[in-house]
Amino acid sequence: MNRRKQIYEGKAKVLFQGPEPGTIVQYFKDDATAFNNKKKGTITGKGVLNNRISELLMTRLGEIGIPTHFIKRLNMREQLVREVEIIPLEVIVRNIAAGTLSQRLGIEEGTTLPRSIIEYCLKNDALGDPMVTEEHISCFGWATHQELDEIVNLTLRINDFLCGLFQGIGIRLVDFKIEFGRWYNGDDVRVVLADEISPDSCRLWDMKTNEKMDKDRFRRDLGKVEEAYQEVARRLGILPESGPGDMPGSKAMQ
Repeated sequence: MNRRKQIYEGKAKVLFQGPEPGTIVQYFKDDATAFNNKKKGTITGKGVLNNRISELLMTRLGEIGIPTHFIKRLNMREQLVREVEIIPLEVIVRNIAAGTLSQRLGIEEGTTLPRSIIEYCLKNDALGDPMVTEEHISCFGWATHQELDEIVNLTLRINDFLCGLFQGIGIRLVDFKIEFGRWYNGDDVRVVLADEISPDSCRLWDMKTNEKMDKDRFRRDLGKVEEAYQEVARRLGILPESGPGDMPGSKAMQ
């Protein structure tokens, strides 16, 4: 890792210059943060599992025609991705009331929404990632009208696919956050899905028990965080490759 040029380090990942022009190596850390970085900790093996889970979901989305930055997984903690210009928005899809939506609007957590809601937050840690509207996005030039239309269309397709995929393994997709980037390929510019999709960025509840299977277990001090991530991976059919210091031999959640 030290021999490569580091481009950026975020809360959960480190980006390195890729082996070829236009590529980046994305390294998944075990670090965990919540509440705009006010709560910090470590979830042992999280980076390994998120790498595998995001690989699987990005690959499956690519198979149905969703353009993504994902190229291939390199090892247990790294994947090769296309270099993109990140659009400075967090796109949040809500299917069931939870988290800040319940707090803001006084809706009981667990209430199924009449329809899926798309929200936007400006990617700015210093400002606490404030919620913004399409008017803000257009006015300040964070994305064009055409890009926003494409983001909405892709997001709805992603939501439909992921809801079905998780339902098939007994998991309810409550909400999730995704990011998009501009991929410059010669004279062509495409909006593509970027970042990651994992229990770090999704709220996942067991369909029978409503047991939380995501980073809320860390946020809310519920315990069995590592087991929750492993259970999601197990249900997705991923057999984690264990290595020294990388994967605990924890049992799946009961």
